[in-house]
Amino acid sequence: MRRRLAASISLMLPLAAMAASPQTAVLDMQNMTCGLCPITVKKSLEKVPGVTDAKVDFDKKTATVKFDADKGSTAALVKATTEAGFPSTARK
Repeated sequence: MRRRLAASISLMLPLAAMAASPQTAVLDMQNMTCGLCPITVKKSLEKVPGVTDAKVDFDKKTATVKFDADKGSTAALVKATTEAGFPSTARK
């Protein structure tokens, strides 16, 4: 049984190694006019599959998002904020 377990674990390792590295996107936000707006933006971003972290800066009008590119995309992040009433564009 130990051999089978060890073989199973060794087969899983290459799959983990093939996982996409986290990506970071910076979004320029529009329509953030009050201190509560960043909360709504953050919640909308956290609902996007693959998002692991979202930080919204009210003063700079930006959102910095870390996500797994295998599960989400920059386009999905922009769509999420736009649908929440805060159109955004991704920085290049």
